[in-house]
Amino acid sequence: MLFRLLVLLGSLTLASCANKTTASQDTPRSISAETYSPRWRCDSCSSSEKFVLRKIQEETNIKSRNSLAVILGNIKQESGFNANICEGGTRVTYENCRKGGYGIIQWTTPSRYFGLGEYAQKNNCDPSSLECQVGYMIVEPVFLRNLKKFERSIGNNDYFMGVAYNWLGWGIKGNRSKYAYGYYNKLERY
Repeated sequence: MLFRLLVLLGSLTLASCANKTTASQDTPRSISAETYSPRWRCDSCSSSEKFVLRKIQEETNIKSRNSLAVILGNIKQESGFNANICEGGTRVTYENCRKGGYGIIQWTTPSRYFGLGEYAQKNNCDPSSLECQVGYMIVEPVFLRNLKKFERSIGNNDYFMGVAYNWLGWGIKGNRSKYAYGYYNKLERY
């Protein structure tokens, strides 16, 4: 609502500044909520990064550039977008990761790790693949508990980093913020 009001005010200002001679330009042009859907792309991202960005936007109502950048930054910190990675950096299949976290967000707890396996079995996908893991990530209970906060249209990097902490519960913050700022600068509206 606040965002639509800001868009409306912006269009009023632009219309009144553009040309004072016609009355029609003083009439505000609003953008309906149904047709306005910010979409973000990352031309300089890897194919894996682009895939994750696209799927998040297709499957959720996350439209905030900050929110998307933080999610991507956290995935980069957790796994470097390598789906077949076991905690510590070993590249193995899902079944062969015997200790620590696994996959793009390093699912560690038994419920989260085995949840990935159950999702893969139900959806006939490989739990070691990026496609399967992104599908699971979007419906995973811990992500869903934080989804409404990720879907907020207003929030800075620090706000969304707090949401990401609730989602992932990392032990080492590492370069998450640095990566998130990097993605923020690479994301372009289309």
